[in-house]
Amino acid sequence: MDIPRALRALPSLPARARDRFRDLREEDTAEDGERSFRSGYEDERPAEDFERFHSLARERSPSQVYEGTRLLFLPFVGLLWRPQPVDSHHVPAAGPAILAPNHFSFLDHFFAGIFLRRKVVYVAKSQLFRFPLELWLAQMRAFPIRRGRGDTETFTTANAVLGRGGVVLMYAEGGRARGEALGSPRSGVGRLALESGAPVVPVAIVGTQGVRDWRNGRFPKVTIRYGDPIRFEHVEEPDRGQSRAAAEEIFMRVRRMHQEVSAA
Repeated sequence: MDIPRALRALPSLPARARDRFRDLREEDTAEDGERSFRSGYEDERPAEDFERFHSLARERSPSQVYEGTRLLFLPFVGLLWRPQPVDSHHVPAAGPAILAPNHFSFLDHFFAGIFLRRKVVYVAKSQLFRFPLELWLAQMRAFPIRRGRGDTETFTTANAVLGRGGVVLMYAEGGRARGEALGSPRSGVGRLALESGAPVVPVAIVGTQGVRDWRNGRFPKVTIRYGDPIRFEHVEEPDRGQSRAAAEEIFMRVRRMHQEVSAA
């Protein structure tokens, strides 16, 4: 059964709950603030609505809810998708780092960070920051990106997290790829790499393009491969061309690893 159709078939379900479910499925975010190709799907709420999430991420590390989520989630995904991390030692044991994965599924958030000893702070689309999900996101210290808005607050927060030696995850494609093929890089991760000077760990997540097959009783094996860190020279205010060039270099590594794992 298609879940969205099932939801529409339940008139008693609050419209607010249906909206939250749709938000979880919409993943064409441009994490560098570029206008999405689905420009109609933008968050109309003012920037002030998200200030508390940015403040939490800038000032505090993830709470104990992070470890609790890891402990609860790991047996679940381990049983169903048999995830295998490869070369996770490439993630620096200390100091700032940017994780730049490809993105097929909402579960990529968990797969990319669940096997790491370090706590990862995630960039997430602003539409997810609504009650009740926002309560959990706040404890994880995730922070929003308002797509199509040139959201500089996102980069200010990301640089603050990196500045205190934290790990930030920003998807190389800026949002979820459609179908079975990888998408195209967005300049956001390149901009962050240049502004911060932090090493970027390319991450290839293979198998999550089939995660929705659970509806047919199929649970594809998932592999998460971490690449050698890429270091860029610090640029105080990178222009769009510089940011895009850095993003393309990062995604070239992601694509190559993805192809290698897929062919194995």
